[in-house]
Amino acid sequence: MTIWAVAFVAAWLGIGLPTDPAYAFVWIWAGTIAWNSDRPWRSHLRFARDWVPVVLLLAAYNLSRGFADNGATPHAMELIVADRFMFGWATGGEVPTIWLQEHLYHPQVQWYDVAASWVYFSHFVVALAAAAVLWLRDRHRWAAYMRRWGFLCAAGLATYFIYPAAPPWWAAQNGLLTEVARISTRGWRAFGMHGAGNVLNAGQIASNPVAAMPSLHTAWALFVVLFFLHTTRRRWWPLLLAYPLAMTFTLVYSGEHYVIDVLVGWAYVGMTFLVVGLAERGWAAVRARRAGSGGPPPEEITGPDGTAGPPEPDRPAGERRAPVGRSSADQPAVPADR
Repeated sequence: MTIWAVAFVAAWLGIGLPTDPAYAFVWIWAGTIAWNSDRPWRSHLRFARDWVPVVLLLAAYNLSRGFADNGATPHAMELIVADRFMFGWATGGEVPTIWLQEHLYHPQVQWYDVAASWVYFSHFVVALAAAAVLWLRDRHRWAAYMRRWGFLCAAGLATYFIYPAAPPWWAAQNGLLTEVARISTRGWRAFGMHGAGNVLNAGQIASNPVAAMPSLHTAWALFVVLFFLHTTRRRWWPLLLAYPLAMTFTLVYSGEHYVIDVLVGWAYVGMTFLVVGLAERGWAAVRARRAGSGGPPPEEITGPDGTAGPPEPDRPAGERRAPVGRSSADQPAVPADR
């Protein structure tokens, strides 16, 4: 892990932070190998096998966003009107982005600029890192996580094609708003980390700016928090819920999104848990009917976060539960002291 950490910092300063899906996957995979270096290589190769489709889908998602506008002028005025309608009474008739930059933006980098840059970067790592931990600890919950995450990304991408919308900085460049600075990565320069945003800046230049509605930055942040909230002690809930709020502040302040984008993104998260949860229950009921049993196996009844419903019955000491899809007869005998 020390070797991995040194290599990560060196690549971070020389190449940039891993904001590209394939680049981030390489570091996450290397991290799982370093953390579980005593495992056989077939386990590490299984990780790559399960994750390659995910990485390919994310790469296709990033590339397809650039074609979502189809040459049409993106929507902008209705987003401006929505933010002014909701917050104009408190911001003097301006959208929150302009009000925040008028009060907080300075030529010199401030401490909150640094915090905002790190929060912005976390979007590209937190969801993937959480999925990697789930893969190592509970493959069943990992599958539930990926189904919901994939549905959320697909719903967002479909919206980008149906309703291409531009962010505040684009509206300012085209005369629809007063000056808006795009400052999501400026905080890293305060520490001399000029190369930290290289990969991210290259991606921002290559992509087409029509992915404002909904904000998947805040949607991903809320999604990860809600997925684990049910299994987290309540005393940690305020800290967890502060993460999507911090992401909201970062995106609005840095000119990347309107507040209306954030609210729609949160609505998409709720829709995701509802639709995928209902689909899972429906599929479990279909399988139960086909098997002629009175109900689906306990591991197929999942909650919003993919956890199993009924508890597993007591088992003799030393006996392991067979993984999903394999019977206990297929498992090697495991001594009780292991």
